[in-house]
Amino acid sequence: MAEEKKKEEVKKEEKKGFFSKLKDHAEDKEEQMMLLSTFVRLGILIWSGGILTLAYVELPSALKIPKQDLDPTFIASVFTGVLATFGVTTSKRGAQGGSNGGVSKSDMEKLIAAASQTAPAQTIRIEQAPVKITPDTK
Repeated sequence: MAEEKKKEEVKKEEKKGFFSKLKDHAEDKEEQMMLLSTFVRLGILIWSGGILTLAYVELPSALKIPKQDLDPTFIASVFTGVLATFGVTTSKRGAQGGSNGGVSKSDMEKLIAAASQTAPAQTIRIEQAPVKITPDTK
């Protein structure tokens, strides 16, 4: 009898689907949703990468698949958007004059100095209300 119970437990473990395995590995619902969303994004990334590849690659005539003339603009935007969710950014180096598109520290200091000379003002943001502003009468 003990052997039969062990066999039944092994069969139950073998029949577990993707979602039940996901529940076993991730304890929190939020963590489960994060893992599922990562798999969905990976699926979309692979799909859009495959479609983009097919848009630019000519398949051999032995496969007897006709050439598909499609505009890859939408697929490229989906591909780029999904890459951005993983923290990967794409840019053309030539479009930014050879730099990586960022602002250097010296450039930022020059911009701050120029801004302070043209408009010497200070902005104060108050996130708590009500605020009463009264002049000092000394």
